[in-house]
Amino acid sequence: MSLGRTYGVGLVGLQGRMVEVEADIGQSLPSFILLGLPDASLNESRDRVKSAAKNAGLPLSRRRITVNLMPADVPKHGSGFDLAIAVAALCAGGALRSPGRCVFLAELGLDSRLRPIRGVLPAVMAAVAAGYTDFVVAEENAAEAALVPSARVRGCSSLAQVAAGLGADPELLAFPAPVAGGAGAEAEEDPGVPAVPDLSDVSGQQEARFAIEVAAAGAHHLLMTGPPGAGKTMLAERLPGILPDLPDDQAMEVTAIHSLAWQGRPCRELLRRPPFQSPHHTASTAAVIGGGSGIPRPGAASRAHRGVLFLDEAPEYERRVLDGLRQPLESGQLVLHRAAGTAVYPARFQLILAANPCPCGLATGKGIECTCTPQQRRRYFSRLSGPLLDRVDLQLSVRRVALGDYFSTETPETSSTVAERVHRARHLQKERLRPLNCETNAEVPGGLLRDALRPRPKATAALDRAMERQLLTARGYDRVLRVAWTIADLAGHGTPDADDVGQALGFRTQGAAA
Repeated sequence: MSLGRTYGVGLVGLQGRMVEVEADIGQSLPSFILLGLPDASLNESRDRVKSAAKNAGLPLSRRRITVNLMPADVPKHGSGFDLAIAVAALCAGGALRSPGRCVFLAELGLDSRLRPIRGVLPAVMAAVAAGYTDFVVAEENAAEAALVPSARVRGCSSLAQVAAGLGADPELLAFPAPVAGGAGAEAEEDPGVPAVPDLSDVSGQQEARFAIEVAAAGAHHLLMTGPPGAGKTMLAERLPGILPDLPDDQAMEVTAIHSLAWQGRPCRELLRRPPFQSPHHTASTAAVIGGGSGIPRPGAASRAHRGVLFLDEAPEYERRVLDGLRQPLESGQLVLHRAAGTAVYPARFQLILAANPCPCGLATGKGIECTCTPQQRRRYFSRLSGPLLDRVDLQLSVRRVALGDYFSTETPETSSTVAERVHRARHLQKERLRPLNCETNAEVPGGLLRDALRPRPKATAALDRAMERQLLTARGYDRVLRVAWTIADLAGHGTPDADDVGQALGFRTQGAAA
């Protein structure tokens, strides 16, 4: 036969689209034509495929080979189509039988080895949703691809191994020799999950510890303002240790994002622990929000999906980086528009901000040692815009640790103890909010807080007065109610009382006042 057909997957963000790969052998001078709007890396696959096929013992036809990637009007990118192109070309030349509706996802080395690619998990998820069940991937990607239910995955190490399964003459096949210390060997190394530091390391700071607990229980955003050395970073780094494990659907989302982000090795199991991202304050907008040339890639905000995004020294970040977080804080996703396409990434994270009170960090208490001018202080905090801070539920002033607390013989609570209370509070929220299609208090729409979940009028009296005096926006009012519900859940109350609402209101205004 002169026509071969295989299937691949083109990814735009986490959304995958099936790509039909056609190969035709024509009666003309030798050439290799690749159609279907390939990008530069995909265009280079022509030379990779020719060398890989030759070194596998199945050289391509010496006639004109035309490969078309359909739909032809959709841009394609990446090296993940290499194997699909090679198999289609070999089928067109009669060296292999038709693979049917099998999907091929792998990059080819010049020695015919199959190399792992980024984004295998979302690609397989998209193909399964489209009705495809059979997949051939590189061995390093096999465990990741097999995480998708209903997917029948075959991991191969070389093009010759793939060809052997498609009826190639075994006497012609050439298998590459093992290479010690190659890319495959590096992929086998598993450093394991890094240990999360424990809350028992934090001395004193009872109010800040409770704020972290409330943030974990209700998935609330938090701003901590205080002098250097007060423990803001220590507290933020210990937040993931008290968060509950992710359920199956959320773990699949998180793993898919990290598969696409490609952190140096393929994923071998679902990521059950909430991720923690802490980009440096010099990070660019593309690094934090996502972007880049061509199809935009996920940034730290998306990699922190269902986990924690910690911005230490928050006023040192660029203003547009901070304001770029306003969209995901409201909608839980990032929509990145580029000329090559629009990518949508989930980004429902907990934002934790840490800031000094001024550039020198000494404007605490009476502020006698502070050398900053009022103008410098205003410029320092002006990067934290009002609309951004209005989306932060808890705003806390963290003071220096007292000497008595620092040398106290009383053992602070461990992360496991606090995590048990957080788990119970999350369970109460899940049961209460299940009819409303929400899981945490942070996700409850404002309309429900003012209707079905509105506390008694006596409980919200102080909150109503703050609203009347224009100390709170409408968004701020709703966020105080969400925090009040979380405090009530931690205390085991059926509904927030006046103390719960008062404490939530204090958390809302304390950091701003500081």
